[in-house]
Amino acid sequence: MCRWLPGCACTRHVVAILEMSHRRAVALMVLVTLLWSIAGVVTRQLEVARSFEVTFWRSAFNALALAAALTLMRGPALWRGLLQSGRVVWISGVCWAVMFTAFMLALTMTTVANVLVTMAIGPMITALFSRFFLGKQLPARTWLAILVAGAGIAWMFGLEVGQGGSLLGMLVASAVPLAGAVNWTVLQRVGEAGEEAPDMLPAVLIGALLSALFSLPLAWPLQASAHDLGLLALLGSVQLAIPCLLVVRLTRVLPGPEIALLALLEVVFGVAWAWLWAGEVPAGSVLVGGCLVLGALVVNEGLALGRG
Repeated sequence: MCRWLPGCACTRHVVAILEMSHRRAVALMVLVTLLWSIAGVVTRQLEVARSFEVTFWRSAFNALALAAALTLMRGPALWRGLLQSGRVVWISGVCWAVMFTAFMLALTMTTVANVLVTMAIGPMITALFSRFFLGKQLPARTWLAILVAGAGIAWMFGLEVGQGGSLLGMLVASAVPLAGAVNWTVLQRVGEAGEEAPDMLPAVLIGALLSALFSLPLAWPLQASAHDLGLLALLGSVQLAIPCLLVVRLTRVLPGPEIALLALLEVVFGVAWAWLWAGEVPAGSVLVGGCLVLGALVVNEGLALGRG
């Protein structure tokens, strides 16, 4: 029986996602990474808000957008059942909270290059989790794509690694791919249960609320201007809420390692946004590394479609 409101347009869209082909799922995942990637170029336009205040407002607006969307999809039952959600929903929620928070925290402790290179280990960790905890056999092409894409990220920012950063900052940054790997593995395992699987969309809301509650004391006193709040609302709704809801459903179609691998496009798109909208011309190493990442993903997905 459907958990969403009968006849609701949201219900029809969710059903369509559950029944989509691998090709459409990959296309939607590319859209997800495109939306995730706008964070850098948007935060450059902030006037006053910085560091933890950005994290707080982004998570708070994310929670508001998710609450509105999920209430529309689920009705009042959302709030009655939120605290009664099963353990697996809360595990995923904590993972989302870590992913929402640790990235910004790491940026206050080390360089952007250190953070991005550290996050590039995500696909490898997810692949290992999928292999050892789910017993999934990955094709050799996917392992090769993971290695080539990781090398591409390292090539993009390798010369900057270690400059002006700290080991503690990189350890904090490593929490993002680690939490992501746990999350994608949990979501994939839950998705295999079919109709009996718990609804995992509220986990994103739980993560947003936990992130906002954690970062509020560190963000106080709040200083964001009205201009900043408008941009942070954009980040919370468009850059986080929409793509995160989509990716939860995409885990029903795409394996966790493939999602983690495609998520590396966020780095490439982020560089492109900075080039197009902020006038930040990328170095030659960034262009070469970006081509390696794109090439690895295109070849991997092309072979997958060819076999399908």
